[in-house]
Amino acid sequence: MTRILIVDDDRQIADLIEVYLKNDGYIIDKAGDGIEALKKLEQASPDLIVLDIMMPKMDGLEFCKYVRKNNQVPILMVSAKAEDMDKIMGLMTGADDYMIKPFNPLELAARVKALLRRANYKTTGKDDDVLYIGSLAIEKRSHGVTAEGSEIKLTAREFEILYLLAKNRGRVYASEEIFEKVWNEPGEGSNKTVMVHISNLREKLEAAVPGESIIQTVWGVGYKIEK
Repeated sequence: MTRILIVDDDRQIADLIEVYLKNDGYIIDKAGDGIEALKKLEQASPDLIVLDIMMPKMDGLEFCKYVRKNNQVPILMVSAKAEDMDKIMGLMTGADDYMIKPFNPLELAARVKALLRRANYKTTGKDDDVLYIGSLAIEKRSHGVTAEGSEIKLTAREFEILYLLAKNRGRVYASEEIFEKVWNEPGEGSNKTVMVHISNLREKLEAAVPGESIIQTVWGVGYKIEK
């Protein structure tokens, strides 16, 4: 069974999310702050986390940073903060998706399904083949990326962006195209979201393969992998 951890100090919101996600058959754990959530994370190993930002003791940003040190569990961040910079900060700390309160619970449930589907995606045929980009090996079926045998830990969305560009080497993708293909949503207004994910992805790749420029920016157009 799929287990989801809801982290929110607002009990009513946490209970509302629980009702909708339980209707989809998920096992639910809840925590009221980041410290409690870390204990739940160790005890239960959730398949996905729904995470509020503004909480006592340890807020959602600090929790997300801590989790991302050694865990790539999908994180859906929810917050009353609606400014672009707040969303960018959430994504830069490692969140896979970001929703603004108040939100439609049905949309949240749909986004949870989409994140789980990407994280657990399995396919057959040609997509099982490993793509090689410089010293990188990218395997679709396992969502695994290695550099000379060492694993590079990517979030589900970071992997999908890398795989999209790697499989279509030489083609330039605009931010809106990347968003539509990876998020499966209309791409209008998605430039900043894609930019943050590309930035995080580049940082991880450059740390693993110093000196190799994997993703190129075509100014005014988009992004590509040329190798």
